[in-house]
Amino acid sequence: MAVLLRQPLSKFTFNPNDRVTRRGIKARKCKHLRPFQCVQTEDGRRIVVKNGNDSLEICRVVNGMWQTSGGWGRIDRDNAVDDMLKYADAGLTTFDLADIYGPAEDLYGIFINRVRRERPPEYLEKVRGLTKWVPPPVKMTSSFVRDSIDVSRRRMDVASLDMLQFHWWDYSNPGYLDALKHLTDLKEEGKIKTVALTNFDTERLQIILENEIPVVSNQVQHSIVDMRPQQKMAELCQLTGVKLITYGTVLGGLLSEKFLDTNITIPFAGPPLNTPSLQKYKRMIDAWGGWSLFQGLLRTLKQVASKHGVSIPTVAVKYILDQPAIAGSMIGVRLGLAEHIQDTNAIFSLVLDDEDVNSIKEASGKGKDLLKVIGDCGDEYRRA
Repeated sequence: MAVLLRQPLSKFTFNPNDRVTRRGIKARKCKHLRPFQCVQTEDGRRIVVKNGNDSLEICRVVNGMWQTSGGWGRIDRDNAVDDMLKYADAGLTTFDLADIYGPAEDLYGIFINRVRRERPPEYLEKVRGLTKWVPPPVKMTSSFVRDSIDVSRRRMDVASLDMLQFHWWDYSNPGYLDALKHLTDLKEEGKIKTVALTNFDTERLQIILENEIPVVSNQVQHSIVDMRPQQKMAELCQLTGVKLITYGTVLGGLLSEKFLDTNITIPFAGPPLNTPSLQKYKRMIDAWGGWSLFQGLLRTLKQVASKHGVSIPTVAVKYILDQPAIAGSMIGVRLGLAEHIQDTNAIFSLVLDDEDVNSIKEASGKGKDLLKVIGDCGDEYRRA
């Protein structure tokens, strides 16, 4: 395997025969590992990710619910669910959750029951809940995986999870392959519709595909500042058909008019960085090139936004959605506290021309190569 991973990705092929893998596990023969397609709807709002017989239609802009986990303001349950209905009523019907996002899965369960009671069946068919499983570093037995997934199914009040996105902290522990095998078994039982990843790097994604585990997507950090996924990861994704769902695409709100022409280095001179996401992505800006260089990027984005009559976040998300291998991009929602439905829906009608793309690319390219500074996708969570 070490030799294989040093080869150009163009030499990567799936072995269709049963064989012993790197870990001595006999890989099962999976016909659905041939490259698969994403079929986009005519209006560009939704996309169908296909992998063999697995199929899931999602909205290309995903409502991120990390903000329910604390640190963004108190979440009122009823107001939060009301807002989830508002987003879904506006056509933004896909929600991203996790077992570790506080009450996110429980809120989805309440929301989906209101949809069942208060909306027509065809509405329910478009709603999607993409959850994540972030297990502790214990032995990944079949019973442990099954019990963990059953918790999410109960909390979300669904018989089958639309998508289970799997996260793993420590690559030195190869138990992630055992966990993914058990998740695939649960998919075949009908408890999960699609198996996916979150924050895996290119090397491990390739190993997972070699073990014939039929993942459909990998959720990674990706923005105009953080273009790492378009280097190593996108090449493998284009070769195999795995798609990317992106988060951090508006840098927690830093990619917005609110932070244009501000100097946050002077206390109380600019908007406070008072949420976990603002603090997290400010560190990413520092690694990329700093606040002064970031202001130049914001000015470029403002020029593009003004040209099209939209906002900076709208341009930022559209630019990433137009990149290779991208199925969808996430925008965090502060349920019951703030909403950005109009700006979000403007993404679908925005068309960036060559002048726009070139100016954004030039401004983005003035920063450091974060692949060299941080490492591949997800490495920011695994550095000592």
